[in-house]
Formats: sequence, structure tokens, C-alpha cells
Amino acid sequence: MSDSKTAKRKKDHINLCLNEDVTFKSKANGFENYEFEHYAITEVEFDKIDLRTKFFSKDISYPILISSMTGGSKESEKINERLAIVANKLNIPLGVGSQRQALENKKYLSTYKIMRKYCGNAPLFGNLGAAQIANSKNLKDEIKFLIEIIEADAMVIHLNPLQEILQKEGEINFKGLLKNIEQVVKISNIPIIVKEVGCGISKTVAKKLLDIGVKGIDVAGAGGTNWAAVELLRNNESSIFRDWGLPTSYCVRTVNELRKNYNFLLISSGGISNGLEIAKSIALGADIVGIARLILKSIVKSVDITLELINLWINELKTVMYLTGAQNIKQLKKVKLIKKSELF
Repeated sequence: MSDSKTAKRKKDHINLCLNEDVTFKSKANGFENYEFEHYAITEVEFDKIDLRTKFFSKDISYPILISSMTGGSKESEKINERLAIVANKLNIPLGVGSQRQALENKKYLSTYKIMRKYCGNAPLFGNLGAAQIANSKNLKDEIKFLIEIIEADAMVIHLNPLQEILQKEGEINFKGLLKNIEQVVKISNIPIIVKEVGCGISKTVAKKLLDIGVKGIDVAGAGGTNWAAVELLRNNESSIFRDWGLPTSYCVRTVNELRKNYNFLLISSGGISNGLEIAKSIALGADIVGIARLILKSIVKSVDITLELINLWINELKTVMYLTGAQNIKQLKKVKLIKKSELF
């Protein structure tokens, strides 16, 4: 694929996510089906609520990460610079968009490198798609190169079979994917995270990934940005598969059941839009919550507006903790969630 086609597709993705309805039509992330048990005798000191947690071996200030968005086009460089500044100021993890473009040519390397320049010591993770992993002829050197250009603290492999099959230029041959993911785990000296892009990771899939040494699962469930919708809008088409996928809350709850036998980082993403949903994610088992499109919409305006938005979520999260008797993240994980069906 030529540089111009790849860069144009990335530009299209940014524009559609900013300006069009790329959400699910009939499916939500599922968090609306849960309520917290209110703790009326709370003694939590609001100003002393501790939101610190870990991203693998690194300490972070809040259980929030800026999910992978963009890179590899002229339009993405300023966006990535601003995202990195936000991550640095808040000391939260940040993901780069797909680094596929970096493997095709060196023209847009700066759109990735700029993130390490501005994010400081905040955790930064690289990103490559399943199709590139499955079809690579030089996997060891490619992964090493992608890690080195951003000094990555972790590497994400994103799974997007539905997006690929709906994309006119999509690559739908994933033969050998699991074997090659295992190879990436073995050759990398940093943790490997596997994420979906909006259809969710099931317990069955998560177990197979954990069995080969993957250290992080980002469920990226249905309910948020819908990459099927993005590709359909690009091509002015429709499909019965537009709303395909597992809701985020279901994925978090069921994948969390694997903790009995595996030690891994569980990331909840897919339609998270406020501090209440961040709190519900953690109560269902997530360690960290990833958010992308709402941050993209704010970052194109300014860094300050984005900081205000994330600080609003942080305050909402602390309010939930105050109202449920949780002084820190460890205690929030033990707070009871009630299914709405049990309330009536």
C-alpha cells in the first residue's frame, strides 16, 4: 500500500471520529445495567482519596489511560504532541496509534517520536495491528524497531477482524496470528497487551492470549467508537454487522474471572464517558480504564480543555468512592455492584 493511501486513510479516520456519528446504534457498553450500593455512613476523607495505581511496574497517578488513536499522517503530529503533554501532566499512560506507517516508510516517524519527547516519564505503549503481526516476514526486527523509536514501556497488538473485512483495502488473512503473538511475547523485553478495537475480547480469547504469555488484556468492547461504522461511512455503505460485538461491561466481568489462574493487567475500554463508568469498570474487575474519542474531541481544541475534562472524570470517580466507602483503588475493587434487575 502506498504512503498516500495509508496517510489518507488515517486522515479519514480522524475526520470521521471527530465529525460523524461513529457509535453503536442499538448496543451500549452495559454499565447502565449496574448500580452501586450506596454507603450512607461513609467516613472517607474526600481530599485524601488515593487514586494511585500501577501500569505494570510503573506508578501512575490515576487509573486512566489515553487509548491509542493516531499517528502516521501530517494531521496526527500536533494531536500526538498535545496528548503527550496531557499524559505527562497527569502521569497517566498513553498509547500511540498504529505504527504500521512507520514500517512502510520513514516519512511520518516524527508523529510517533514526538510522543516520547513530550510525555516524559509517563508510560508510553506502541501499537501494531493483527494483520501486520500475522503476515510479518521479519517480526523480530520490526517489533524491535517499533519499540525503540518511541522507547515503549509496553506494546499493544490490536485485533480488528471486523474492521478489516469491512475496509475495502482491508487485510483479512490472520492465519498464524496466535503463534506470531507468542513470538512477539518471547522476543520483547516489555509487556505485551492485546486489545480489540470495539468488538470486545471474550473470556475464551483472553485465556488463549494469557496462555502464551500476554500480560495485558484491553477488552475494548462494544458501546463506544465503532470502527465498523467508521469504515462503512468511509465507503458510504451499510451492513447488518454494524453493531456486532460484546458489551464492555460483559467483557470486563467475565475476563476478570481468569484472575484465579493468571496474573495480568485488565483494561476496560469501549464507550467509557464519565467517572461513574470508570468506577463501575474497576468494581467489575478492571485495573485501568482507557478512553479515546472523547479525549480526541477535546484535544483538537486544546490541552487545557482536555485536562479539565479528565479532571472532571477524576472528581466524579472520587465522588463515587466517597459515596461507597472506598478510600483507595484497592477498596473500590471490593465495592458491591447491584444489577438493576435486582432493584425492582
